[in-house]
Amino acid sequence: MRASSRRQAKAVPAVDSKEKALCAMAALVDKRAVEPMLLDMREITLITDYFLICSGTSNVHIRALGQAAVETLEEMGLRPHGVEGREQARWVLLDYGDLIVHVFAQEEREFYALERLWGDAPRVAEAAGAG
Repeated sequence: MRASSRRQAKAVPAVDSKEKALCAMAALVDKRAVEPMLLDMREITLITDYFLICSGTSNVHIRALGQAAVETLEEMGLRPHGVEGREQARWVLLDYGDLIVHVFAQEEREFYALERLWGDAPRVAEAAGAG
């Protein structure tokens, strides 16, 4: 096999899930996210380690918040496994496996009430002073 035809696998950086979550949180706070909240899901469910939840004030703001989280995590060499809702910008979901970012319009956040649904999940102390 010729060297030019070999594909080299990109190494996935080893980033602690809490560090990832706090970096995404900082990006959202910088973009003036409304009521950002970081929930520690590790003892509650196997689906993820952290939920990062916030609201935006308009569709444009919601898209900008989602983009800020994506760009910040891309700087760490991370890409989402999935992105949902970017076009409608009422509930943008970014799935990083061990971190799921939820950026809501206020009405959707109140309707789905993830904070109440996952009320047993501890809030991460570092998030308490944000936003």
